[in-house]
Amino acid sequence: MVVLGSGTSNGVPVIGCDCAVCTSPDPRDRRTRPSILVEAGGTTVLVDTTPEMRLQCVAAGVRSIDAVLYTHEHADHIYGLDDTRVFCARGRTLPVYGAPRTLDAVERAFGYIFAGGPLTGGGRPSIDLRPIHRRCFSIGAISFEVVPIHHGDLEIHAYRVGAFAYVTDVNRIEPVSRDRLRGLDTLILGALRDRPHPTHFTIAEALDVIADLAPRRAYLTHLCHEVGHVAVESRLPPGVRLAYDGLALEVADAPPFP
Repeated sequence: MVVLGSGTSNGVPVIGCDCAVCTSPDPRDRRTRPSILVEAGGTTVLVDTTPEMRLQCVAAGVRSIDAVLYTHEHADHIYGLDDTRVFCARGRTLPVYGAPRTLDAVERAFGYIFAGGPLTGGGRPSIDLRPIHRRCFSIGAISFEVVPIHHGDLEIHAYRVGAFAYVTDVNRIEPVSRDRLRGLDTLILGALRDRPHPTHFTIAEALDVIADLAPRRAYLTHLCHEVGHVAVESRLPPGVRLAYDGLALEVADAPPFP
């Protein structure tokens, strides 16, 4: 598993900002929009297509993917879809998975991709939208479990893969979903900042969730420019760290929680 982007919707540095984090020389304080790459058994799945998708894939040495999987339809999670053209060479069609509402939004946002007619000149990717209607599904060799979470008033998807879970853009997790997130080796959880926010966990709220779920290790992601890597990580409890762009993790194998 590779963290391609660990920042919030504005990214870090923020345009026009001269704060200590935006001007930090620490590369871990430079955060692109949130995305991960999941690889197992010869299958590679890109979770979300951010506006920096091209740069993220180049930095991580990504040469091919088998599918895209969306958490939800906000701009910072879908607006790099056009850059999947490079994965559609030689007439290949790329499967794109997500909730029906999310894929409807993708189709509206990228109408030119789905307008029909011949694909000429490499001008648009060839995309096969595949709505997720089941709790558990597979993409190639990887089995995913949908875990519903709340992002403000919007219900979106977190995903569990064996003993790993990716839970971004979240401010509430219902008990039934929490139960699906127990027994984890590795949890990546969204935590925007220290100050309250209507659609994202604060760092303190995320730590409370981690204490309840008790994964072996946890990483906080979707971090804004109020979060300096060194300063904030130094006060986190054992087993919890900040994610950063380029973080690569081997995750222990375990069956999904029943």
